[in-house]
Amino acid sequence: MNTKIPAYLYEKANIIRLILLTASFALFFINVFQPFGSRDWYPNISDFKYFFFSSLIILIGMLVVVISRLIMLLFTKKHIIFYWQYALWNLIEILAMSIFYALLAKFIPKQGMSRDFIDIFTQSTKNTLWILLLPYLIIWLYFSWREKNNMLVKMTQKDKIIEIPKKNLIAFHDEKGELKISIVLENLLYVDSSDNYATIHYLNKSKLSHYLIRNSLKWMEENLTNESPLVRCHRSYVVNLDKVKVLRKTKDGIYLELETENSPDIPVSKTYYEMVMTKFSKYSV
Repeated sequence: MNTKIPAYLYEKANIIRLILLTASFALFFINVFQPFGSRDWYPNISDFKYFFFSSLIILIGMLVVVISRLIMLLFTKKHIIFYWQYALWNLIEILAMSIFYALLAKFIPKQGMSRDFIDIFTQSTKNTLWILLLPYLIIWLYFSWREKNNMLVKMTQKDKIIEIPKKNLIAFHDEKGELKISIVLENLLYVDSSDNYATIHYLNKSKLSHYLIRNSLKWMEENLTNESPLVRCHRSYVVNLDKVKVLRKTKDGIYLELETENSPDIPVSKTYYEMVMTKFSKYSV
């Protein structure tokens, strides 16, 4: 019993639903079926007066629920409600409504004056309990079903997101802006250039491949983002740092060794050294 009740039991919208359903059910049930011999208590009043009297009793009883649930809503903002506390809370609501019903039945209309208040209260408590039991159970079952259904939808949506990974495609255009080739970033190794031509080196089905386009590395460098592992390391090279496994310093200069077999070592010039080192520390493993 020392388990916290689910949040949907004290959400504002659900409290309003609970009150409306309970009031509607009680109004319909009492006036249509006239349970517990309630019509025999006042044989001398018309059906209209009986409807008015029963509606008044129900509305006042719902005011008790409104006040009670408002207090609960404020209480849950700072405290936890356990199941045993929630059950006690509902019992107090029923007793409070029964007192109101008993007082109204005793003094309105005049025929109730002759009845004993304790008997009226006892009968009122039993009637209130039975009348509230069905709508309370229905609304609680509905809240529980809807909560589980929402969780299932969220889990399904989450699975869908996981099942559809995004592919980071790098698009290469020629000097006229026409798209020539798009390569998945994880397959791209490096790009080298000569004059106004650039050769793109990449993996295609685990084999080294290349593609020649008419464009300069300057244009490619201007279109590289800070979040991309692609960096210009030499006036003739752009390299994918995700594919670099070793940065090697020699007497002839600095070179980048790629993880792909049979790929050449990529030189790093002094002009681009600082930029390469900044990105290398971020993207290398």
